[in-house]
Amino acid sequence: MRLFVGTATRFVLLCSHPSQKIRCLIPVVSPHLIRMAHYLTEMRGRLNSPDFRIYLKTSNGKYISPFHDIPLHVADEQECGVPPKKLKTNEILFNMVVEVPRWTNAKMEIGTKEPLNPIKQDVKKGKLRYVANIFPHKGFIWNYGALPQTWEDPNHTDKETKCCGDNDPIDVVDISSIVGQVIQVKVLGILALIDEGETDWKVIAINKEDPDALSLNSIGDVRKVKPGYLEATVDWFKKYKVPEGKPENKFAFNGQFKDKDFAIEVIQSTHNYWKALVSKTTTKDVVIVCQNSSLCDSPYKCSDTEASAVVKAAPEFAEPLPVSPDVDKWHFLSK
Repeated sequence: MRLFVGTATRFVLLCSHPSQKIRCLIPVVSPHLIRMAHYLTEMRGRLNSPDFRIYLKTSNGKYISPFHDIPLHVADEQECGVPPKKLKTNEILFNMVVEVPRWTNAKMEIGTKEPLNPIKQDVKKGKLRYVANIFPHKGFIWNYGALPQTWEDPNHTDKETKCCGDNDPIDVVDISSIVGQVIQVKVLGILALIDEGETDWKVIAINKEDPDALSLNSIGDVRKVKPGYLEATVDWFKKYKVPEGKPENKFAFNGQFKDKDFAIEVIQSTHNYWKALVSKTTTKDVVIVCQNSSLCDSPYKCSDTEASAVVKAAPEFAEPLPVSPDVDKWHFLSK
């Protein structure tokens, strides 16, 4: 498994195979501090271990939550003195936090129940979670992540899917060929996965820096430019838990993708639920850590000193542990 951290043009590749050492593809001041367009990432603990964490901070050194402090809309970004980029008419760009780079297997995710919500590897039954290689798919077949400042409320029953939310930020599938940590994406459509009885929306998007981004403005365009990709996406989400002994996942709308306008409405709805969450106006107790460093009207806003203390309390960054050979195993499932 490899972890890419950085932007489209500058990134660090961490090799976790036991025969390989950590190496940096670009000159940086520290192997665990990588400059990005607006953000830095700081790694703590050991990769391939339960204590590994990726914390985010602004380019001026302020620690932030990737869940709560990164604006949902690119047009809202005011940080670092960089003005928002001018958009085409009716084009809306969203920030996306990439949790899992394509072709990798480790199930990385925003730690919604931890202070500052660092990116970490999911753990189930005491073991690190990896998704299986289900032929012909290798690991995650796209960059996978979430839109910041969104939340699928587990106390809300969606009028379309008739299921409650999954208590996480809304998920995003970035179909670009570029790997990054915090990227700007164009939304193209959405898929409604029903995961163990919960609504688990999957936004389909593309990094605006991708060469195909100008040609992709809708789900229909994806079918023309990347034939078979949407079908592979449905197949992946349907089967990815089968090797764990679970049944195939189900979908609302018979597994059909909804268009961009529908997707943006869903995103806005989850943004509104997030606003209620961080302002403490939700009706029921929810186990989510809302600590943030930038939301002035939120009762969960913390000082820079408090945020820094969270990161400094985490284990120091160290060389990764080896990964089990089982991660590279292939599973062959019938249609």
